[in-house]
Amino acid sequence: MALRHISLRDFVIVRELDLNLSSGFSVLTGETGAGKSILIDALQLALGERADSSVVREGATRCEVSAEFDCPAPAQAVLEEAGFEVSDTLLLRRSVDTQGKSRAWVNGSQATATQLRALGEMLLDIHGQHAWQSLTRPDAVRGLLDAYAGLSTDALKTAWQAWRQTQQAVQTARNAQDSLSREQERLAWQIGELDKLAPALDEWDDLNAQHTRLSHAQALIDAGQSAIGSLDGDESARLGSATGALGLLSQAISQLQDQAHVEPEFQSIAEVLQSSLAQAEDAAHSLQSYLRKTDLDPDRLNELDQRMSQWLSLARRYKRPPEELAGLLSGWKKELNALEAASDLEGLEAQEKAASQAYHAEAKKLSQLRKKAAPKLAQAVTQAMQNLGMQGGRFEVALLGLDQATQHGLEDIQFLVAGHAGSTPRPVGKVASGGELSRIALAIAVTTSELGEAGTLIFDEVDSGVGGAVAETVGRLMKQLGVHRQVLAVTHLPQVASCADHHLLVSKSSSKEGVSSSVTPIAGEQRVTEIARMLGGEKLSATTLAHAREMLTK
Repeated sequence: MALRHISLRDFVIVRELDLNLSSGFSVLTGETGAGKSILIDALQLALGERADSSVVREGATRCEVSAEFDCPAPAQAVLEEAGFEVSDTLLLRRSVDTQGKSRAWVNGSQATATQLRALGEMLLDIHGQHAWQSLTRPDAVRGLLDAYAGLSTDALKTAWQAWRQTQQAVQTARNAQDSLSREQERLAWQIGELDKLAPALDEWDDLNAQHTRLSHAQALIDAGQSAIGSLDGDESARLGSATGALGLLSQAISQLQDQAHVEPEFQSIAEVLQSSLAQAEDAAHSLQSYLRKTDLDPDRLNELDQRMSQWLSLARRYKRPPEELAGLLSGWKKELNALEAASDLEGLEAQEKAASQAYHAEAKKLSQLRKKAAPKLAQAVTQAMQNLGMQGGRFEVALLGLDQATQHGLEDIQFLVAGHAGSTPRPVGKVASGGELSRIALAIAVTTSELGEAGTLIFDEVDSGVGGAVAETVGRLMKQLGVHRQVLAVTHLPQVASCADHHLLVSKSSSKEGVSSSVTPIAGEQRVTEIARMLGGEKLSATTLAHAREMLTK
């Protein structure tokens, strides 16, 4: 079981539809124009196909489509990675308004159409009535063979891209040798100029700080000595009353402590002054230490003047702030390394050769696997053709070597068909009969569908152009597929419809509000009546009814 339920609201000519689907083989039938393919179109919309306002029913503001599936393990992994809720079921919902604006949801959380498409590829395969047209497209043909063989071309594409990049690098280097050489010379000269200076990161700020200190050394020394004098006082007055801040603080503390026994508050004030005295003494020691190691250094100041002058000269030459010279030198060295690598033709050519070898090794491995799978696919489709009324017909898969390698490999792949015994196989696109084309496409669809992973297969009028015993065979093939997969087929053939496990009738009605389409499960006499209509038209006869009953009892 795969597709459990589909719900439509205001979609094309469907006002409202809630349809439960069953496992096995189900058919949708109805009169021409009743809207049998609308359900398929709705499913494709729910699975991320492009949307426009034409799908909104006339008179409505928007349409909504939702489809509920059993959730396979690969889809659960995708949901988990994307942050969606993971459960045993998967609900996809899509809405489109009259402006063409589309919104999508996965398990109730907003999603993108791309995410819907990625999930849809794991859930459902649709084979349309014009499926034979894809058999003339090289990419579709190659994809069918690779899918049948279980091949992945991801590694080949990666190797191809790597090879192409190295080829472009070699070509660019060859075309730019002269300009590369000139650029290398320019950068090397500039780097040489800056290397003489050898600017270090953050050095400019340090140079400025040193220069400022040395330029003002005498003023700093004078200020330090004056401050110490203010703290220590006049040496000549040491034996008399105190003149420095330290001495005055000491006197104040002593005076307050002498009277603290009378006024206790003086003790707390004396303690505050004691703390201030300790800090002032620390400051005096620090100043004395600074003055011992500070001296006028005219030689060092001259060195700084010269270096800063050189620094400013280079900054003006290259029109950069002085503090950016270290970064500029580093950037030039990286550019020069890159240019040297780009001009290393021998190295680039060696890389291109290695990439070419890696690609061809992967391509040859893929070619061998394709050659092994081609006759098996041809045999399987040939057998299916016999069952579809093309006795003696033959299907071949031709692998044609290419003059130049491509991202898809070293060969072109063609499907060739001989419609009957004794005829020469020709490319599918040159087969004249439309009926043959439809049957070949159906044979390929049946053959490749057995290998797919999607739980639901949909055949949209792929049986057009066939009839009689062949149509009955088509019905049996679809019923056989329905044993292992859920199969849903839109058909106009009673032989196919009579083989189904479940029958859905699509009908169209008119009212004051307009035309609307509906889908109803039918069984018993209703199904007999529908099969009889498909056999003989609107006017039912005892003969067509009897024939319908006979077909349904087989």
